[in-house]
Amino acid sequence: MLIHPQFDPVAIHLGPLAVHWYGLMYLAGFLTFLWLGRKRITILNESRLDNRLLDDLLFFGVLGVILGGRLGYVLFYKTDYYLSHPLEIFFVWQGGMSFHGGFLGVLVAMALLARRKNLRWLEITDFIAPLVPPGLAFGRIGNFINGELWGRPADIPWAMIFPRVDNLPRHPSQLYEFALEGLLLFVILWSYARKKRPVGMISGLFLIGYGGFRFLVEFTREPDDFLGLLSLGMSMGQWLSLPMVIAGVALMAVSKKRAS
Repeated sequence: MLIHPQFDPVAIHLGPLAVHWYGLMYLAGFLTFLWLGRKRITILNESRLDNRLLDDLLFFGVLGVILGGRLGYVLFYKTDYYLSHPLEIFFVWQGGMSFHGGFLGVLVAMALLARRKNLRWLEITDFIAPLVPPGLAFGRIGNFINGELWGRPADIPWAMIFPRVDNLPRHPSQLYEFALEGLLLFVILWSYARKKRPVGMISGLFLIGYGGFRFLVEFTREPDDFLGLLSLGMSMGQWLSLPMVIAGVALMAVSKKRAS
């Protein structure tokens, strides 16, 4: 039986300033995005994709992640609470971010950037799709360090007790998401994107991959206590992931048909 190490969420104390592990994970994700983006620019060798565009993609993407992630959490998970406490929407230091909200925020940000740069929206999303999973992997490491988003009770050899929750052995679901949504999805997308694909195919594969992996992992992840399981015994994460898979299949089918 494993026991969660109960890491200190603060990585470094610099006088009155506390640098949290979760913030460092965000930073690592953004730096990895730039590093892999430069490699991808070299592989694609297209004049419209350069380091200046990559910097703009990161800037717009960060805005989309933060604004969309926070608003998504407010709208998808705690609407009633924040309607009663509207000022707390801005208290991001208290936690509360949604991947699906951040994803929508990034889509909007990329649409605005595509219009500004006179590029096709799906060209940009195809470019960044393989660069996203490592950031997701770092995020799940941050969740694990913080001992949050724990799994459901489990009777398996690698089950882990999270002492801050209770004494029940549980799925280390953060590590499942790290492995699937982070590492495996990166390998799949990076390998697939090394060859030129019809516009929209890489974006569609990302939607299918992330949505599918997240849907599966949710069976092992403890539902939010303020929501529980919803219709058909599925979690909010599963209901938000299903449309991603459907949209991904449709996008790949349309992209393939247009290219033929």
